[in-house]
Amino acid sequence: MQSTLKEQKKLVADVTPPTSKSISNRALLIQALCPEQHYTIERLAVCDDTEHMQQGIADKRAGAAIIDIGATGTAMRFLTAYLAITSGETVLTGSKRMQQRPIGILVEALRTLGADISYVNNEGYPPLRIKEKSLWGGEVEIEASVSSQYISALLMIGPCLAEGLTLHLKGAIASRTYIELTLDLMRHYGATAEWCDGQTIRIAPGGYEDRPLTVEGDWSSASYWYELAAIAAHCGHEVKIQLNGLTANSKQGDRVVAEMFEPLGVTTEYIEGGARLVNSELRTQNSELKMDFTHCPDIAQTLAVTCCLLGVPFTFEGIHSLRIKETDRVAALITELRKLGYVLRAEGDKRLVWDGERTEPSASPTIATYDDHRMAMAFAPAALCHEGLTIENPEVVSKSYPGFWEDLCELGVRSCHPDVLSTLNHNP
Repeated sequence: MQSTLKEQKKLVADVTPPTSKSISNRALLIQALCPEQHYTIERLAVCDDTEHMQQGIADKRAGAAIIDIGATGTAMRFLTAYLAITSGETVLTGSKRMQQRPIGILVEALRTLGADISYVNNEGYPPLRIKEKSLWGGEVEIEASVSSQYISALLMIGPCLAEGLTLHLKGAIASRTYIELTLDLMRHYGATAEWCDGQTIRIAPGGYEDRPLTVEGDWSSASYWYELAAIAAHCGHEVKIQLNGLTANSKQGDRVVAEMFEPLGVTTEYIEGGARLVNSELRTQNSELKMDFTHCPDIAQTLAVTCCLLGVPFTFEGIHSLRIKETDRVAALITELRKLGYVLRAEGDKRLVWDGERTEPSASPTIATYDDHRMAMAFAPAALCHEGLTIENPEVVSKSYPGFWEDLCELGVRSCHPDVLSTLNHNP
């Protein structure tokens, strides 16, 4: 399936992005650890990732011997810790790509606490065989520079351990804001969780208490609308975009997208119930943009495509975790942006650079998505500058933003492929 996109000159939308799957998946796991469940999580994200998380917890409660979480990285990491402290024996597996994504750092930390976890096939990678074993807790050290999800998984089971948990983080901490998000949700559900110093977190024993929670709008999903606003204004379009459900004081790490887009000509006005995107002066014209994505890797693709289309050279640091996402996102960006005429290069695993080098673009570019939802959504706004842009396998957006194409249509960017979503073709 493909989606060929055309653009319109006037782009106006009042959009409600999906609610946060990062909050939803953490809340689901914490609620599953509560002795009693009294409340329904309000505005739970509706997407593949959250559905896999819910199903994984339900399967465990039903006594399933095998739990398959598909391509959901958060579910793989969070459920590994969850299954380590629950009864029975379970094999936790996922998609072909998931079985290529490392998990050894988390497994070794859990083994230090006494968990009985073994690898079914390849050492350091799913599937995992996890057997029941009582974990008392205590102190454990973990490498912090690879994935904050390993750390969040350990933190969330901490209150359920008899001795609690003291977590010592080694090295530079990746995606620290996601760790703060986890701690904030743990406290919401009654846990005592505190930083002892810049590299140590102490979780007191005592468990959780189920409490009401309403999930806020997703800042990661909002990033594509910032991209649209920036590119559209640069291409001479009239833009009016209102994003509902976002909060200025959000704990989500990708909230920083509002600041990152200011030099790219988009400012944010917070209004009751959301945010309004306003075009402003492009402050990076003829100068290199330097950004660090250590704490917000999921918006690196969005910024890379935006900068290229605006003609803004860049050096992006802190991109090492992109290599182990749904695909190798660094390699994917280099390959697909070349189709649009931009020559990027990687410098080791930590830096992505575009110095302004151009090449002849494809006449009718077709963007591969590599089963990666963020590739599809990050490249879709390029339709404003590349007539007839085609996105392969557009359905991959269901992982985090199932309504993305309908919302894009509301803005005026239309799909011309009849098999994608028929609703895209009859909007005025």
